[in-house]
Amino acid sequence: MSSRRSRSRQSGSSRITDDQINDLVSKLQQLLPELRNNRSDKVSAGKVLQETCNYIRSLHREVDDLSERLSELLATTDTAQAAIIRSLLMQ
Repeated sequence: MSSRRSRSRQSGSSRITDDQINDLVSKLQQLLPELRNNRSDKVSAGKVLQETCNYIRSLHREVDDLSERLSELLATTDTAQAAIIRSLLMQ
């Protein structure tokens, strides 16, 4: 028996269908600002996945930038104000 067949039999009902993949890609497309309004235009799954990667990279850069700005802010404020900011962030 080929390894492909044995994997197929082992996975059984956990195998995801093309319809499920299409549904997930559609839901993912709705989350992406670049593609959210393109519902009328057919966008390939590859394009949705590429835009997802780009969006995640963008979010990472934004988080890094905000973290750096916050660190600078905390370094330039007096200790009482910094303590207040830290306590607000911990909530």
